[in-house]
Amino acid sequence: MSFPASAIPAMSSSQLAQPSNSKRRYAKFTPTIWHDTFSKYADSESLEVNDTMKQEVQMHRKKVKMYLFSGDNNILQKLSLIDSIQRLSVCYHFKTEVDEALAQIHNDFTKNGLKAEECRDIHFVSLLFRLLRQKGYWISSDVFNKFKDEKGEFDEIIIVQDIQGLWSLYEAAQLRVHGEDILEEAHEFTYNKLKSITNQLNPSLADQINQSIGQPLYKAVPRMRAKSYMSFYKEAPSHDDVLLSFAKLDFNMLQKWYRKEVGINTKWWRESDFATKVPYARDRVVEVFTWPYAMNSEPKYSTARLMTTKVTACLSLLDDTYDIYGTVEELELLTEAIQRWDISYIASLPECFKVVFNAILEIWDEMESLTAENGDSSYVLQHLKQIFSKLARAYLVEEKWCHEGHIPTYDEYKVNGVQTSAFPVMLSVFIASVKEFATKEILDWFSNIPVILEATSLICRIINDLASHKFEQQREHVASAVECCMKQYGLSQEEAYEFINKDINYYWKNINEEYLKLIKDMPEPLLDLFVNLARISEFMYANFEDRYTNCQLLKDHILALLLDPIVV
Repeated sequence: MSFPASAIPAMSSSQLAQPSNSKRRYAKFTPTIWHDTFSKYADSESLEVNDTMKQEVQMHRKKVKMYLFSGDNNILQKLSLIDSIQRLSVCYHFKTEVDEALAQIHNDFTKNGLKAEECRDIHFVSLLFRLLRQKGYWISSDVFNKFKDEKGEFDEIIIVQDIQGLWSLYEAAQLRVHGEDILEEAHEFTYNKLKSITNQLNPSLADQINQSIGQPLYKAVPRMRAKSYMSFYKEAPSHDDVLLSFAKLDFNMLQKWYRKEVGINTKWWRESDFATKVPYARDRVVEVFTWPYAMNSEPKYSTARLMTTKVTACLSLLDDTYDIYGTVEELELLTEAIQRWDISYIASLPECFKVVFNAILEIWDEMESLTAENGDSSYVLQHLKQIFSKLARAYLVEEKWCHEGHIPTYDEYKVNGVQTSAFPVMLSVFIASVKEFATKEILDWFSNIPVILEATSLICRIINDLASHKFEQQREHVASAVECCMKQYGLSQEEAYEFINKDINYYWKNINEEYLKLIKDMPEPLLDLFVNLARISEFMYANFEDRYTNCQLLKDHILALLLDPIVV
């Protein structure tokens, strides 16, 4: 028997079943590879940025602003500069200037259209389309009709001879929404052509294109891609030394700060002794930081990252408690304790349950203090309670499915999967930590599970399942999206993979469509949180690998992002 999470009624402690001595499951998670690597950075004053670096950054920033304010009417040069600023992940320094430049370009395009020579330049049209769509401006995909031949197919003579244009069209096609057949055709056409020609290109260009084929620019976390782009950008004949130097200085400056953030949470994790007290769970406090880091890496969101990292680390403990350790009877008690925020419901359970529950309560106290500083916090805290409760109920639904040997339909699984992705909780904590986001209007909108939240959460849920289901099915585990899809539609495993990948593309179109609709009424940084969580999901579970659980797969990325500075 299956049922939605919302159907589980509240129970009194006397109605709940008492824990049994059922055999516990076990997962062979590897231990942490970081130990106390980051703890030393928590209080280190040496992380302070010196005055010389600050002065250099300020000087370079002024020069780049001058480029953006330049009266030069060459739109392609300005678009290329904005594209480089975004790829180098320094756009937050020039938000006003970039917004004004794109607004002016959009205004000119709306009034005057494209010039004859611009219409024939596939790179120009694709770059214009992508940058404006990313900014939330609607620009019709009909602009690409000019690159089709008499048969209605993309003109290979025009496009394939222009490698940069072919690549730009591929990247532009990632912004497609439902019903844009021309961009579906463009994506298939460019993907196949790029794959077939990379071995004919110079190594640097081939590396960039292969990277985009693996994860397109639009679906990549900007700051995670920035470091590799710097080496490519340096080799480009048109690169600007001032912008490149500025990006390197900025990267190194922020790396020190991120290192400190990870250090603070590592210190908290070690002092809480979760590795000993909750030994069955994954010890991944460093890896957890990757998610809030991806959500928004700007310095001003440091508090939100710290809180979201801490909460996500606790959610990982909670997930493993439901997924691996607890019996159904124990988890019913734990779920009720979370519904009522009352530890007495788990008084009879093993100590590890109390450790996990108390960790959540301590974070709750921190959130209460933080939201109180931002004004009236009552509706924020009520929202957070509801979101936590929904997650616990959804975890319990999965555990009951597992216990009963029940394989739900793929559709049922996805309804519950919105919550078990944990994204509603992570986003709620980040939003609650930022005063301008934590309004009653935004939280009410969020509580109704808007389309963009559903799409982002399901991308994570089902792409995670693609990566981890074989490992998880080696032990007693709830059916994943793959098994549910195979059962509902009578598919083989390979056919289910294909079906789910099409579903992921469908949800990306939902995100793109909703972003364009919502940008008029919602803060852009708020909407970017949703897009960035979908991006980090694509990265974390790429190539059927779970980089979070298998932490060795994430090691080099963490070294590059947090420990290895760039030589300036």
